[in-house]
Amino acid sequence: MSIEVGSVVEGVVTGITNFGAFVELPGGKVGLVHISEVADVYVRDVKDFLKEQDRVKVKVLSIDERGKIGLSIRQLQAPSSPQGSRKPPVNDRRHSRQHSLSFEDKLSKFLRDSEDRLSDLKRNTESKRGGRGSARRAE
Repeated sequence: MSIEVGSVVEGVVTGITNFGAFVELPGGKVGLVHISEVADVYVRDVKDFLKEQDRVKVKVLSIDERGKIGLSIRQLQAPSSPQGSRKPPVNDRRHSRQHSLSFEDKLSKFLRDSEDRLSDLKRNTESKRGGRGSARRAE
């Protein structure tokens, strides 16, 4: 069986690194499943999803001129639903509220926050300058 871009094949995980997993394909060829292509959710550690000797189905994404094979497990999985096993983002309420604001409201909020931060920064900087050695001692 020849390995072509777009084909789905089964292989065996032969190695796991911090950036992905190596999978041995039929015919003895080895491809890489990048960490971003392991699952449809955020992957901090590939070992949470795969272990060596696992049999996995992969989709061939690319084959470069040097023969390196790019693979994906994620593209074969059904997209997870919002209420699925995926954890919602930590600041989910804040993001949903911001999405309901218009562009003008977001811009004015950003400008207001920026001005507040700048004034705090200026106040802190001026207090540090004025408090240390700026006044000459009378001798």
